[in-house]
Amino acid sequence: MGEMELPDRALYGASTQRAVLNFPVSGHPMPPAFIRSVGLLKLACARSNLQLKLLPVEKAERIEQVAREIYEGQHADQFPVDVFQTGSATSTNMNVNEVIANRASQLAGKPIGSKDPVHPNDDCNLGQSSNDTMPTALHLSVALALHKSLKPALQALNQALDLKAHEFVSIIKIGRTHLMDATPITLGQQFSGYARQVEKALRRVDAAIVQLQELAIGGTAVGTGLNRHPDFPSKVIEILNQETGLNFSEAENHFEAQAARDDCVDVAGKLTAICASLTKIANDIRLLGSGPRCGLGELKLPATQPGSSIMPGKVNPVMSEMLVQSCLYAQGLCQTVGNCGRDGQFELNVTIPLIAYSLHESINCLTSASQTFAERCIAGIEINHSQIEANLANSLMLVTALNPIIGYDKASHVAKRAYIEGSTLREILLNEALMTEKEIDSALDPKKMLQPS
Repeated sequence: MGEMELPDRALYGASTQRAVLNFPVSGHPMPPAFIRSVGLLKLACARSNLQLKLLPVEKAERIEQVAREIYEGQHADQFPVDVFQTGSATSTNMNVNEVIANRASQLAGKPIGSKDPVHPNDDCNLGQSSNDTMPTALHLSVALALHKSLKPALQALNQALDLKAHEFVSIIKIGRTHLMDATPITLGQQFSGYARQVEKALRRVDAAIVQLQELAIGGTAVGTGLNRHPDFPSKVIEILNQETGLNFSEAENHFEAQAARDDCVDVAGKLTAICASLTKIANDIRLLGSGPRCGLGELKLPATQPGSSIMPGKVNPVMSEMLVQSCLYAQGLCQTVGNCGRDGQFELNVTIPLIAYSLHESINCLTSASQTFAERCIAGIEINHSQIEANLANSLMLVTALNPIIGYDKASHVAKRAYIEGSTLREILLNEALMTEKEIDSALDPKKMLQPS
């Protein structure tokens, strides 16, 4: 397609530069984790082709050496192609192929661009197509991000919440449903619910990793495997498993593996559920800490920074707000992935770069936000004992425990009269001679309301 001028320090070639010029859209390059996984995949492909005697030792070793450098995060500035590019991510595939070939020339003392000793297409792309390598790198990179980043962050959050659940196990407080007073609960029970939500989020992460285990490598252009050795995909996947410690497998159907991105849509759904869980937890905690004098005020949240430019001494629940915003952003990205999944016409989905960007951006944000929330909010939460006790004493919903004793209708009458007159349940019960003081003390003991009776 003619000559291209390249930056002096570029390790990439004409194909990459054309993409840079053709797609000046967002300024967002492909996610670094995706590029690193392409490097790992190219390493596995070169080693497999060597084992299959399709690549000579010198070429294979050079490709492996540079691919390893890419996998380890080197040459990060050499991958400038925008996310909004060709939907197969062919430009990114060729970007990596060109960097490997030119870096191999550099290491061999040959001119960059000489394609000696390694050719970007004939050698780096041997037995491959963008149409199977890019979906493979997508699954590989997202699975690794879930395993190495999001899972540890959620484990830290789960542990922080579980510690608070045990610390608060004996603190009895009023429960709330519909934002209104309900029957008693312990603060430990409340936090145990949050911990369980994150525990389930961890299960969703594990399920998402399993969902990504099938790899498209070996399908080449349209799923038929044209131009690759019959044993190529199995060898590549064996090497990937050795390198990552995960359990990838060859796609049962290569036509589905390239034409559809349903697995990624499913992963986006699991991330959406995780976002919902984290948002609920963050909102509950900021509401429980609201005040400090004119809100619920049952929790004392860590003061991390001044909350107002005009109101002195104001401290806001900024960690909850940070987590909520991160989840809203991630949910929007996951909705994008769902839309992308529909865009698979015939033998190829053509939104792979955007799916990669959306999933990695979601995982990155949820990872950092969860870790930060655990460290700078949950770990430092303290109890406002006086407020919890006052709310518990003033609640009319303790009347629920009277249902088996005086019946629902009388209990409802007592609660309504107490509310209208601003009295306590005890005062109304004694005034109407419905129960003795001893009976009231026993029936309205909050400790007896924390489990089935």
